[in-house]
Amino acid sequence: MTTPDAQPDGAVAAPPSGGAATAPSAVFGPEWVPGPDGMLRRSAARVILLDEADRVLLVRGHDVDAPGRSWWFTIGGGIDAGEDARTAAVRELHEETGVRLATTDLVGPVCTRSALFDFAARTCRQDEELFVARVRAADTELSTAGWTDVERDVIDELRWFTLDELAAVTIEVFPAGLADLVRDVLVWDGSTRHLGLVSE
Repeated sequence: MTTPDAQPDGAVAAPPSGGAATAPSAVFGPEWVPGPDGMLRRSAARVILLDEADRVLLVRGHDVDAPGRSWWFTIGGGIDAGEDARTAAVRELHEETGVRLATTDLVGPVCTRSALFDFAARTCRQDEELFVARVRAADTELSTAGWTDVERDVIDELRWFTLDELAAVTIEVFPAGLADLVRDVLVWDGSTRHLGLVSE
C-alpha cells in the first residue's frame, strides 16, 4: 500500500477503504468480551506521543454508525491475549503510525481511566493505561500501512498538535482535557493519576 502524502499541517490522511461501510458487528475484535452486565468491555493501552516541540500526535476517527460525528484521540488500542499493557502500547503505536519503539521507551503509565462510550450502536467500556513517549518529528515518517480494514473505515487522519492548538479544537477530544493532561506529564513525577470512570 502506498502511504498517503503528508498534508501541509503535518497530517496524514487516511487511504480509501476500498469497500462498503463496515457492519457494526465487524468492528469489535476478540479482545472485546461481554461483562456480567452484557456490556462489551476491553482493556487497552494508549500512548501520548510527543515530539521535541511538545506537540502531540493524535488520530481522528468517526463512528461507523454515525459517520457525521468525529473526534480526536490518542494512539492505542486493545490489549491482546498474552500481552501486557506496555507491549500492547508499542504494538498499537507501530500499527497505527509506523513508529517503532521499545517498551523501555515508554514512560508511565502516567494515568489510568475507564470510559463508557457508544460505538457501532453499542455501549462499551474500555479500561485504559496511558503512557508517554517521545520522538523527533523530523526523523519520524508516519505510515498507515499497518491499519486493518476496520481502521481504514473508521480512522480519518493522523495529525500533530501543539498544546495550544489542541486546547482550541472544537470537536470532541478523548480523553477530555487532554491538553492540560499533557502539560501535567511533560515532566512526570512518577505517580500514576487515576482519572476514574467517565461517559463519553
